[in-house]
Amino acid sequence: MAPTKINFITGNKDKVAQVRSIFGSVIELENRAVDIPEIQGTIEEIAKEKARRAAEAINGPALIEDSALEFHALKGLPGPYIKSFFDALGLEGLNKMLDGFEDRTAEAGNDYYDVKLNTIVQGTIVRPRGIRDFGWGAIFEYDGRATFAEMEVEEKNRVSPGYKALAKSQQWLTEGQQQ
Repeated sequence: MAPTKINFITGNKDKVAQVRSIFGSVIELENRAVDIPEIQGTIEEIAKEKARRAAEAINGPALIEDSALEFHALKGLPGPYIKSFFDALGLEGLNKMLDGFEDRTAEAGNDYYDVKLNTIVQGTIVRPRGIRDFGWGAIFEYDGRATFAEMEVEEKNRVSPGYKALAKSQQWLTEGQQQ
């Protein structure tokens, strides 16, 4: 049986490498960078609309990823707008947003559409620790032990919402192929 082929819509080379490593030879990943305007809404609404627009732009099925980092003290902000906040403020600026609040807990989540899978993990926002080359992972401490940026790949894969969503995506895509 030939591998399932899917178009992954992102301009982020690190995400492409991560998805390829998870999918392996089971799913053939085509990468296409498509500029899709961001709408406002919940992470689910944003991801659903991104998937619709991506599929329309490439005239076929598309897999998109959207992540969120919700600070409990800020009633869910920055949420699905984390990329804009991160680009504008950096890791230190994100941390400063919580200065003065006792509650530094947060939720990290990923949505992958068109497979419509959502995963969430709980953690705490801390001062940056670890490798700083993959977004906000250096400030998200999981389970009081380590930030995502401090974890070895295998350990991070066991707990990260992105990995969990991709593993579910792989299962969903391969089960659909077998039917």
